[in-house]
Amino acid sequence: MDKRFILRTDASGRGLGAALMQESDGMLYPVAYASKKLTDRERKYSVIEREALAIVWGVKKFSLYLYGTKFTLQTGYGPLQFLKAAKFESPRIMRWALALQAYNFNVQYIKVSENVGADYLSRIEQCI
Repeated sequence: MDKRFILRTDASGRGLGAALMQESDGMLYPVAYASKKLTDRERKYSVIEREALAIVWGVKKFSLYLYGTKFTLQTGYGPLQFLKAAKFESPRIMRWALALQAYNFNVQYIKVSENVGADYLSRIEQCI
């Protein structure tokens, strides 16, 4: 497959959103979208934990497309740029980082204004 997948994720205080896309000729084309309401327990997570949860959830949600292929994970949350290499004080994030090691991806920071799809999906009232 010559079209590389791009996964964009986001978390709000109420939900998670993920947008899976493919790039072709410099354009991004949607493949799938997903959103999830946070549980009461997940709502108590710190911002970095909710953003990391969005990544893990999004990767698992679209694992049929992503497992075994190299993809780009785009996040609007800067501290997660180094998810694959950083040491985290949170055992929860460390477990999630270990779970992601089965996937071949690079993490790229994008402006919040570029992450519109995943941002919207993390906030829509219908699912939240």
